[in-house]
Amino acid sequence: MTRRLAILVAVVGALWLFDWWTGLVNDYVVRIIVLCAINTVLATSLNLINGTTGQFSIGHAGFMAVGAYGTAFTVVHVDHAVGRILSFAPPWASDGATLVVGLVAGAIFAAIAGLVVGIPSLRLKGDYLAIVTLGFGEVIRLVFNNIQALGGQRGYDGGRSEGLPILTTPFWVMALAILTVAVMRNIKFSTHGRALAAIREDEIAAEAMGVDCTRYKVLSFVVSSAFAGVAGGLFAMLQGAVNPNDFKFDTSIQAIIMIIVGGLGSVSGAILGAVFYTVMLEALRGPMVTIAMVFGYSEAEAQGAAGSLRLMTFSLMLVVMMILRPQGILGQRELDPRQLWRFIARRPS
Repeated sequence: MTRRLAILVAVVGALWLFDWWTGLVNDYVVRIIVLCAINTVLATSLNLINGTTGQFSIGHAGFMAVGAYGTAFTVVHVDHAVGRILSFAPPWASDGATLVVGLVAGAIFAAIAGLVVGIPSLRLKGDYLAIVTLGFGEVIRLVFNNIQALGGQRGYDGGRSEGLPILTTPFWVMALAILTVAVMRNIKFSTHGRALAAIREDEIAAEAMGVDCTRYKVLSFVVSSAFAGVAGGLFAMLQGAVNPNDFKFDTSIQAIIMIIVGGLGSVSGAILGAVFYTVMLEALRGPMVTIAMVFGYSEAEAQGAAGSLRLMTFSLMLVVMMILRPQGILGQRELDPRQLWRFIARRPS
Protein backbone atom coordinates (compact mmCIF):
# COMPACT_ATOMS: atom_id res chain seq x y z
CA MET A 1 0.00 0.00 0.00
CA THR A 2 2.86 2.37 0.88
CA ARG A 3 4.55 1.63 -2.45
CA ARG A 4 1.35 2.29 -4.41
CA LEU A 5 0.79 5.53 -2.54
CA ALA A 6 4.35 6.61 -3.31
CA ILE A 7 3.83 5.81 -7.01
CA LEU A 8 0.55 7.78 -7.01
CA VAL A 9 2.22 10.80 -5.39
CA ALA A 10 5.10 10.60 -7.89
CA VAL A 11 2.69 10.44 -10.85
CA VAL A 12 0.63 13.39 -9.61
CA GLY A 13 3.81 15.39 -9.01
CA ALA A 14 5.06 14.57 -12.51
CA LEU A 15 1.72 15.68 -13.96
CA TRP A 16 1.89 18.99 -12.09
CA LEU A 17 5.42 19.55 -13.43
CA PHE A 18 4.20 18.67 -16.92
CA ASP A 19 1.28 21.09 -16.61
CA TRP A 20 3.69 23.82 -15.47
CA TRP A 21 6.05 23.07 -18.37
CA THR A 22 3.26 23.33 -20.96
CA GLY A 23 2.72 26.92 -19.82
CA LEU A 24 6.22 27.75 -21.08
CA VAL A 25 6.04 26.27 -24.58
CA ASN A 26 4.20 27.08 -27.78
CA ASP A 27 0.41 26.60 -27.71
CA TYR A 28 0.62 24.61 -30.95
CA VAL A 29 2.97 22.08 -29.34
CA VAL A 30 0.69 21.83 -26.29
CA ARG A 31 -2.32 21.14 -28.51
CA ILE A 32 -0.50 18.36 -30.35
CA ILE A 33 0.45 16.77 -27.02
CA VAL A 34 -3.15 17.01 -25.81
CA LEU A 35 -4.46 15.47 -29.03
CA CYS A 36 -1.93 12.64 -28.70
CA ALA A 37 -3.25 11.93 -25.20
CA ILE A 38 -6.91 12.02 -26.33
CA ASN A 39 -6.12 9.70 -29.24
CA THR A 40 -4.31 7.40 -26.80
CA VAL A 41 -7.51 7.08 -24.76
CA LEU A 42 -9.50 6.41 -27.94
CA ALA A 43 -7.03 3.90 -29.41
CA THR A 44 -6.46 1.89 -26.22
CA SER A 45 -10.21 1.65 -25.66
CA LEU A 46 -10.81 0.33 -29.19
CA ASN A 47 -7.88 -2.07 -28.80
CA LEU A 48 -9.80 -3.83 -26.03
CA ILE A 49 -12.47 -4.85 -28.56
CA ASN A 50 -10.53 -5.27 -31.79
CA GLY A 51 -7.20 -6.40 -30.35
CA THR A 52 -7.69 -8.17 -27.02
CA THR A 53 -11.13 -9.69 -27.72
CA GLY A 54 -10.61 -10.16 -31.45
CA GLN A 55 -13.90 -8.60 -32.58
CA PHE A 56 -14.17 -6.07 -35.41
CA SER A 57 -15.93 -2.84 -34.47
CA ILE A 58 -15.87 0.16 -36.80
CA GLY A 59 -18.40 2.35 -35.02
CA HIS A 60 -16.25 3.72 -32.21
CA ALA A 61 -16.94 7.30 -33.28
CA GLY A 62 -20.55 6.77 -32.22
CA PHE A 63 -19.56 6.05 -28.61
CA MET A 64 -17.17 8.97 -28.71
CA ALA A 65 -20.06 11.19 -29.85
CA VAL A 66 -22.32 9.96 -27.03
CA GLY A 67 -19.59 10.71 -24.51
CA ALA A 68 -18.93 14.15 -26.01
CA TYR A 69 -22.57 15.22 -25.95
CA GLY A 70 -23.15 13.64 -22.53
CA THR A 71 -20.15 15.45 -21.06
CA ALA A 72 -21.03 18.79 -22.65
CA PHE A 73 -24.68 18.60 -21.54
CA THR A 74 -23.69 17.67 -17.98
CA VAL A 75 -21.03 20.36 -17.72
CA VAL A 76 -23.48 23.05 -18.84
CA HIS A 77 -26.01 22.02 -16.19
CA VAL A 78 -23.66 21.42 -13.23
CA ASP A 79 -21.10 24.17 -13.88
CA HIS A 80 -22.70 26.77 -11.63
CA ALA A 81 -23.69 24.23 -8.95
CA VAL A 82 -20.13 22.89 -8.67
CA GLY A 83 -18.83 26.46 -8.62
CA ARG A 84 -21.09 27.32 -5.67
CA ILE A 85 -20.17 24.17 -3.75
CA LEU A 86 -16.44 24.80 -4.27
CA SER A 87 -16.61 28.58 -3.95
CA PHE A 88 -13.85 28.43 -1.32
CA ALA A 89 -11.49 26.57 -3.70
CA PRO A 90 -9.28 28.07 -6.44
CA PRO A 91 -10.73 28.18 -9.98
CA TRP A 92 -8.61 25.26 -11.22
CA ALA A 93 -10.11 22.98 -8.55
CA SER A 94 -13.67 23.97 -9.45
CA ASP A 95 -12.98 23.51 -13.17
CA GLY A 96 -11.36 20.15 -12.53
CA ALA A 97 -14.31 18.94 -10.46
CA THR A 98 -16.74 20.08 -13.16
CA LEU A 99 -14.73 18.25 -15.83
CA VAL A 100 -14.59 15.05 -13.80
CA VAL A 101 -18.36 15.11 -13.17
CA GLY A 102 -19.00 15.70 -16.88
CA LEU A 103 -16.61 12.93 -17.97
CA VAL A 104 -18.16 10.43 -15.55
CA ALA A 105 -21.60 11.24 -16.94
CA GLY A 106 -20.32 10.99 -20.52
CA ALA A 107 -18.68 7.63 -19.78
CA ILE A 108 -21.91 6.30 -18.26
CA PHE A 109 -23.97 7.42 -21.28
CA ALA A 110 -21.44 5.83 -23.65
CA ALA A 111 -21.37 2.61 -21.61
CA ILE A 112 -25.17 2.39 -21.76
CA ALA A 113 -25.00 2.89 -25.53
CA GLY A 114 -22.38 0.13 -25.72
CA LEU A 115 -24.63 -2.17 -23.71
CA VAL A 116 -27.62 -1.40 -25.94
CA VAL A 117 -25.59 -2.19 -29.05
CA GLY A 118 -23.58 -5.02 -27.55
CA ILE A 119 -26.32 -7.28 -26.21
CA PRO A 120 -28.11 -7.89 -29.53
CA SER A 121 -25.12 -7.55 -31.89
CA LEU A 122 -22.21 -9.33 -30.22
CA ARG A 123 -23.68 -12.72 -30.99
CA LEU A 124 -22.56 -11.82 -34.50
CA LYS A 125 -19.02 -12.23 -35.78
CA GLY A 126 -16.66 -10.76 -38.34
CA ASP A 127 -18.16 -8.75 -41.16
CA TYR A 128 -21.67 -8.89 -39.71
CA LEU A 129 -20.53 -7.28 -36.45
CA ALA A 130 -18.59 -4.66 -38.41
CA ILE A 131 -21.69 -3.73 -40.41
CA VAL A 132 -23.82 -3.44 -37.25
CA THR A 133 -21.30 -1.21 -35.46
CA LEU A 134 -20.84 0.89 -38.59
CA GLY A 135 -24.59 1.39 -38.80
CA PHE A 136 -24.76 2.30 -35.12
CA GLY A 137 -22.05 4.95 -35.51
CA GLU A 138 -23.86 6.59 -38.39
CA VAL A 139 -27.25 6.38 -36.66
CA ILE A 140 -25.88 8.12 -33.57
CA ARG A 141 -24.38 10.91 -35.68
CA LEU A 142 -27.64 11.43 -37.58
CA VAL A 143 -29.66 11.42 -34.34
CA PHE A 144 -27.51 14.19 -32.87
CA ASN A 145 -27.68 15.96 -36.20
CA ASN A 146 -31.47 16.20 -35.89
CA ILE A 147 -31.99 16.90 -32.17
CA GLN A 148 -32.56 20.63 -32.10
CA ALA A 149 -32.35 20.74 -28.29
CA LEU A 150 -28.69 19.75 -28.72
CA GLY A 151 -28.02 22.24 -31.49
CA GLY A 152 -28.74 20.00 -34.47
CA GLN A 153 -26.38 20.59 -37.38
CA ARG A 154 -24.95 23.71 -35.73
CA GLY A 155 -23.60 21.67 -32.85
CA TYR A 156 -24.07 22.01 -29.11
CA ASP A 157 -22.60 24.96 -27.23
CA GLY A 158 -24.94 24.99 -24.24
CA GLY A 159 -26.76 28.08 -25.51
CA ARG A 160 -23.81 30.25 -24.49
CA SER A 161 -22.45 32.93 -26.77
CA GLU A 162 -18.93 32.12 -25.57
CA GLY A 163 -19.42 28.40 -26.15
CA LEU A 164 -18.66 25.57 -23.73
CA PRO A 165 -16.03 26.17 -21.05
CA ILE A 166 -12.56 24.99 -22.06
CA LEU A 167 -11.84 22.54 -19.25
CA THR A 168 -9.47 20.05 -20.92
CA THR A 169 -6.02 20.91 -19.61
CA PRO A 170 -2.70 19.06 -20.12
CA PHE A 171 -2.85 17.87 -16.51
CA TRP A 172 -6.26 16.25 -16.79
CA VAL A 173 -5.80 14.82 -20.27
CA MET A 174 -2.50 13.18 -19.35
CA ALA A 175 -3.89 11.91 -16.03
CA LEU A 176 -6.85 10.29 -17.80
CA ALA A 177 -4.61 8.86 -20.53
CA ILE A 178 -2.45 7.23 -17.82
CA LEU A 179 -5.56 5.94 -16.04
CA THR A 180 -6.93 4.46 -19.27
CA VAL A 181 -3.66 2.74 -20.12
CA ALA A 182 -3.39 1.35 -16.56
CA VAL A 183 -6.95 -0.02 -16.68
CA MET A 184 -6.45 -1.61 -20.11
CA ARG A 185 -3.15 -3.23 -19.09
CA ASN A 186 -4.69 -4.59 -15.90
CA ILE A 187 -7.63 -6.03 -17.85
CA LYS A 188 -5.33 -7.63 -20.41
CA PHE A 189 -3.18 -9.40 -17.80
CA SER A 190 -6.07 -10.37 -15.50
CA THR A 191 -8.21 -13.51 -15.50
CA HIS A 192 -10.79 -11.63 -17.55
CA GLY A 193 -8.10 -10.65 -20.06
CA ARG A 194 -7.09 -14.29 -20.51
CA ALA A 195 -10.73 -15.15 -21.17
CA LEU A 196 -10.91 -12.36 -23.78
CA ALA A 197 -7.68 -13.62 -25.39
CA ALA A 198 -9.14 -17.14 -25.50
CA ILE A 199 -12.18 -15.77 -27.34
CA ARG A 200 -9.86 -14.02 -29.80
CA GLU A 201 -7.84 -17.16 -30.53
CA ASP A 202 -10.71 -19.66 -30.80
CA GLU A 203 -14.20 -18.78 -29.65
CA ILE A 204 -15.55 -22.31 -30.01
CA ALA A 205 -12.73 -23.77 -27.90
CA ALA A 206 -13.18 -20.99 -25.31
CA GLU A 207 -16.92 -21.77 -25.09
CA ALA A 208 -16.12 -25.47 -24.69
CA MET A 209 -13.79 -24.66 -21.78
CA GLY A 210 -16.57 -22.85 -19.95
CA VAL A 211 -15.94 -19.23 -20.99
CA ASP A 212 -19.19 -17.28 -21.31
CA CYS A 213 -18.22 -15.71 -24.63
CA THR A 214 -21.27 -13.50 -25.09
CA ARG A 215 -20.98 -12.10 -21.54
CA TYR A 216 -17.28 -11.34 -21.92
CA LYS A 217 -17.72 -9.74 -25.34
CA VAL A 218 -20.51 -7.50 -24.05
CA LEU A 219 -18.38 -6.61 -21.02
CA SER A 220 -15.40 -5.62 -23.20
CA PHE A 221 -17.73 -3.64 -25.44
CA VAL A 222 -19.20 -1.70 -22.49
CA VAL A 223 -15.80 -0.91 -20.94
CA SER A 224 -14.38 0.13 -24.30
CA SER A 225 -17.40 2.32 -25.01
CA ALA A 226 -17.09 4.04 -21.63
CA PHE A 227 -13.48 5.04 -22.28
CA ALA A 228 -14.36 6.12 -25.82
CA GLY A 229 -16.92 8.39 -24.16
CA VAL A 230 -14.14 9.83 -21.98
CA ALA A 231 -12.11 10.57 -25.13
CA GLY A 232 -15.15 12.28 -26.66
CA GLY A 233 -15.72 14.33 -23.52
CA LEU A 234 -12.10 15.48 -23.41
CA PHE A 235 -12.33 16.46 -27.08
CA ALA A 236 -15.56 18.40 -26.51
CA MET A 237 -14.09 20.30 -23.56
CA LEU A 238 -11.02 21.08 -25.67
CA GLN A 239 -12.98 22.44 -28.65
CA GLY A 240 -15.51 24.45 -26.64
CA ALA A 241 -18.36 23.02 -28.74
CA VAL A 242 -19.65 19.69 -30.03
CA ASN A 243 -20.59 19.11 -33.66
CA PRO A 244 -21.94 15.88 -35.20
CA ASN A 245 -19.49 16.24 -38.08
CA ASP A 246 -16.62 15.70 -35.63
CA PHE A 247 -17.68 12.06 -35.30
CA LYS A 248 -18.07 10.84 -38.86
CA PHE A 249 -17.08 7.40 -40.14
CA ASP A 250 -13.58 8.83 -40.72
CA THR A 251 -13.05 9.11 -36.96
CA SER A 252 -13.67 5.38 -36.49
CA ILE A 253 -11.27 4.59 -39.33
CA GLN A 254 -8.61 6.82 -37.75
CA ALA A 255 -8.88 4.88 -34.48
CA ILE A 256 -8.56 1.58 -36.37
CA ILE A 257 -5.46 2.88 -38.17
CA MET A 258 -3.88 3.75 -34.81
CA ILE A 259 -4.26 0.27 -33.34
CA ILE A 260 -3.25 -1.51 -36.55
CA VAL A 261 -0.13 0.62 -36.93
CA GLY A 262 0.84 0.02 -33.29
CA GLY A 263 -0.10 -3.66 -33.26
CA LEU A 264 -3.46 -5.28 -32.57
CA GLY A 265 -3.67 -6.61 -29.04
CA SER A 266 -0.87 -4.46 -27.65
CA VAL A 267 -1.72 -1.61 -25.27
CA SER A 268 1.78 -0.17 -25.79
CA GLY A 269 1.25 -0.48 -29.54
CA ALA A 270 -2.01 1.46 -29.32
CA ILE A 271 -0.15 4.29 -27.56
CA LEU A 272 2.60 4.30 -30.20
CA GLY A 273 0.02 4.17 -33.00
CA ALA A 274 -1.93 7.10 -31.57
CA VAL A 275 1.21 9.22 -31.17
CA PHE A 276 2.52 8.22 -34.61
CA TYR A 277 -0.77 9.05 -36.34
CA THR A 278 -1.23 12.42 -34.61
CA VAL A 279 2.36 13.63 -34.92
CA MET A 280 2.99 12.38 -38.45
CA LEU A 281 -0.08 14.06 -39.92
CA GLU A 282 1.03 17.37 -38.40
CA ALA A 283 4.67 16.86 -39.37
CA LEU A 284 3.66 16.44 -43.02
CA ARG A 285 1.67 19.68 -43.10
CA GLY A 286 4.58 22.10 -43.66
CA PRO A 287 6.53 20.01 -46.23
CA MET A 288 3.39 19.45 -48.31
CA VAL A 289 2.81 23.22 -48.55
CA THR A 290 6.40 23.65 -49.73
CA ILE A 291 6.04 20.87 -52.32
CA ALA A 292 2.81 22.37 -53.64
CA MET A 293 4.52 25.77 -54.04
CA VAL A 294 7.42 24.12 -55.90
CA PHE A 295 4.91 22.83 -58.45
CA GLY A 296 3.69 26.36 -59.16
CA TYR A 297 0.82 26.83 -56.72
CA SER A 298 0.43 30.21 -55.07
CA GLU A 299 0.71 30.29 -51.30
CA ALA A 300 -3.09 30.39 -50.87
CA GLU A 301 -3.60 27.53 -53.35
CA ALA A 302 -0.78 25.54 -51.76
CA GLN A 303 -2.55 25.64 -48.40
CA GLY A 304 -5.58 23.96 -49.95
CA ALA A 305 -3.61 21.44 -52.01
CA ALA A 306 -1.41 20.52 -49.04
CA GLY A 307 -4.31 18.80 -47.28
CA SER A 308 -4.82 16.30 -50.09
CA LEU A 309 -1.08 15.80 -50.57
CA ARG A 310 -0.63 15.22 -46.85
CA LEU A 311 -3.31 12.52 -46.68
CA MET A 312 -2.03 10.87 -49.87
CA THR A 313 1.54 10.79 -48.55
CA PHE A 314 0.44 9.41 -45.19
CA SER A 315 -1.66 6.74 -46.94
CA LEU A 316 1.35 5.66 -49.00
CA MET A 317 3.41 5.45 -45.80
CA LEU A 318 0.76 3.18 -44.28
CA VAL A 319 0.74 0.94 -47.36
CA VAL A 320 4.53 0.57 -47.25
CA MET A 321 4.43 -0.10 -43.51
CA MET A 322 1.76 -2.77 -43.84
CA ILE A 323 3.80 -4.49 -46.56
CA LEU A 324 7.01 -4.44 -44.54
CA ARG A 325 5.48 -5.06 -41.09
CA PRO A 326 1.85 -6.22 -41.35
CA GLN A 327 1.68 -7.03 -37.61
CA GLY A 328 2.28 -3.37 -36.70
CA ILE A 329 5.10 -1.76 -34.76
CA LEU A 330 4.90 -4.08 -31.73
CA GLY A 331 2.59 -6.86 -32.86
CA GLN A 332 1.04 -8.25 -29.66
CA ARG A 333 4.08 -7.48 -27.50
CA GLU A 334 4.10 -4.97 -24.66
CA LEU A 335 6.81 -2.51 -23.72
CA ASP A 336 7.91 -3.15 -20.15
CA PRO A 337 9.50 -0.07 -18.53
CA ARG A 338 11.35 -2.34 -16.08
CA GLN A 339 13.05 -4.22 -18.92
CA LEU A 340 14.03 -0.91 -20.52
CA TRP A 341 15.50 0.28 -17.22
CA ARG A 342 17.45 -2.98 -16.81
CA PHE A 343 18.74 -2.65 -20.38
CA ILE A 344 19.96 0.90 -19.67
CA ALA A 345 21.52 -0.18 -16.36
CA ARG A 346 23.48 -2.99 -18.06
CA ARG A 347 25.05 -0.63 -20.61
CA PRO A 348 28.66 0.28 -19.76
CA SER A 349 29.15 3.90 -18.65
